[in-house]
Amino acid sequence: MENSVKETKAQKSERLKRAMNPWDGLAEIRRFAREGFDSIPAEWIGTYFRWWGVYTQGDGAGVVGGKDGQGRALPFFMVRIRIANGLLRSDQLRAIANLTQRYARSTADLTVRQNIQLHWVTIEALPEVLEELWRVGLNTMGSCGDVTRNITGCPVAGVDADEICDASPLALEADRMLAGNAEFYNLPRKFKISITGCRVWCPYPEINDVGLTALQRVVRGKSETGFALRVGGGLSTEPYLGAPLNAFVRWNQVLPVVRGVAELFRDSDQLREHRERARLKFLFLRHGWTVHDFQSELERRIGFRLDPAEPEQPPADVYRDHIGIHPQKQPGYCYVGATVLRGRITPEQMHAAADLAERFAGGELRTTNMQNLLIVNVPRIQADDLAKELGAIGLPVSGSPFWRGAVACSGTEFCKLAITETKSFSRWLVEELEERLPGFDQHLKLHVTGCPNSCGQHWIADIGIEGKKIKVNGQMVDAYYFCLGGALGLHQSIARPVGYRCPASEVPEAIERLLRRYLADGTPGENLRRFFARHSDTDLRNFLAGEFVEPVARDLPEGRVPSGVEG
Repeated sequence: MENSVKETKAQKSERLKRAMNPWDGLAEIRRFAREGFDSIPAEWIGTYFRWWGVYTQGDGAGVVGGKDGQGRALPFFMVRIRIANGLLRSDQLRAIANLTQRYARSTADLTVRQNIQLHWVTIEALPEVLEELWRVGLNTMGSCGDVTRNITGCPVAGVDADEICDASPLALEADRMLAGNAEFYNLPRKFKISITGCRVWCPYPEINDVGLTALQRVVRGKSETGFALRVGGGLSTEPYLGAPLNAFVRWNQVLPVVRGVAELFRDSDQLREHRERARLKFLFLRHGWTVHDFQSELERRIGFRLDPAEPEQPPADVYRDHIGIHPQKQPGYCYVGATVLRGRITPEQMHAAADLAERFAGGELRTTNMQNLLIVNVPRIQADDLAKELGAIGLPVSGSPFWRGAVACSGTEFCKLAITETKSFSRWLVEELEERLPGFDQHLKLHVTGCPNSCGQHWIADIGIEGKKIKVNGQMVDAYYFCLGGALGLHQSIARPVGYRCPASEVPEAIERLLRRYLADGTPGENLRRFFARHSDTDLRNFLAGEFVEPVARDLPEGRVPSGVEG
């Protein structure tokens, strides 16, 4: 008798992708809706639905109680709506609000890739949800799965008074080129692109597979706008900041370059051998590629040489959230940025925001990478009134650094891979810190992620906390592990795991101790990043604990890496 060889996760995934382009399966989705959840085969539940921005929700316990590194699923779906460059009209937001009320138990979240995702959607409702989105020019295709994810850009493109250029037309055209294109339905894993013309790099090009940032050069006395190019950025359990290529990408070269990198990724068979090491960054981390190798292969594919890179000006320690009232390049107009705490937004807030965008402006809104919502083209004389109205619906344009800087992933409430609950915890944490440190006025990125996969992007936060479980009085409880000092831009750095972990209930006290130490010992003008940088892991761990404690390991899992989440 021959011994059967068990199919690996990567082999199974590749087999299923070769067998079918999920974007050809709309008729199947409609059949499932007619016949009910039990008619859906395993390959759709575990793989194909993701290409439609859809995957099953967990049972509220997260990874606990499941098997093979994944928790139990309910017969309900998360549906992620693709919003390229974060550009959103009031009628579109109103349509999302209506769908959220009718089909999603009034539960929606803004994500860290400028998407909006709904929860509690049934298979019976899914076709109508998709069709209603199509009617207003929105779709979900490619919001999950081994495809090009939502293409991010500066949410104030075209109105930013200090932008180098409005790069949103390039982001939208790249989105049209890749999303739903059968040539790119079968990539090794998720593929993330950021294209921005702003000076503060607000869509985080450093953590994208392709990051294009605008800059200008002078050639024979004439100014020309082009882009610097980074490749291979990504977070998850093994963070890697994008590698700059020696390239100046002209405006008319952007789309061929984006397509060329996508083709290079698609054709990298070595990345298909392990699901855990299938992102573009692993060409550098595991397969010995250099930036020279990458650029040579890219230029061979696109058929032309790229000009040498021009000097960049990465943003220094700046906040990239666009919250507040800011003048636009258009005289007499402002954009107004409202905070959406931990990204959770109600249908009532969406309806109200859409109405306000029409009353005070031209009905144009924007979503941001920090899970917030903006209204643009507001007459300056009406901006303060709009800000008051937004505050009245629970979307303030100002607030504490804790409220403004909080980011949270889905957590165990909906994610089958999460270890801890994050959304309610984040709200409680913010409220606790506001009460404990009412005068704190420093910019602070406080990111909460429910597992090591970093969907909450804890690696790039001032204070990033990663979900764990620990035993307290014989019971397993939610806990968090601290990573400090993450930054992007001029002083980019992955947050340092400092060896401190505590129950979730003790997190506010630990952060209070840390920030009080910063307020007491920080030098004049020293921000948190610099304060953390000049202290050792031992110092920071002891500041958090309030006493000397031995370091603890992060306990990295060896299990399944998610396909459908944002990290």
